[in-house]
Amino acid sequence: MTVHKLILDDAFEEALYTLIAIHCNLEDYRLAYLLNKHLGITLSRKASDIDYNNGQVSYSIFEWEDHKQLVTWSLVSNICKTEELRETDYKSLFDNQEKITKIFQLLPEHKTVNYFLKIDSAFSFSKENYILDSILKIPQIATAYSLDSSELKSKDNLIFN
Repeated sequence: MTVHKLILDDAFEEALYTLIAIHCNLEDYRLAYLLNKHLGITLSRKASDIDYNNGQVSYSIFEWEDHKQLVTWSLVSNICKTEELRETDYKSLFDNQEKITKIFQLLPEHKTVNYFLKIDSAFSFSKENYILDSILKIPQIATAYSLDSSELKSKDNLIFN
């Protein structure tokens, strides 16, 4: 019996997108408003958040599809904080449960980033420097920079659809 080997290197092309990391202390809706105002886009909150770990961890997402330029803009939170109650081991007169806050990241290799702006394009997107300059002009944003998606370990978390 002969063995057939299939090579799929060319079958799956790497998705073309620009990823911008944003550091700020703003709420997600406020950041989306400021990006809409300064970039001339129309980000709006999606009906459902991105859920991981069977719905235990969720990240807010804002999205806008530019049908003229065939570009999809996504603003997603990198940080999710959850609280859970844990029974204490010691005896006490008072409440024997304590709240524990757990912090999860969408991209764990970038723990300090608050938000990611992902710009999906069917073609190469050449306005990256203009977008970064416009974002950095917003006074409430501490810093923003572009990330190389080929170096990400958990790039599968950036597949939103």
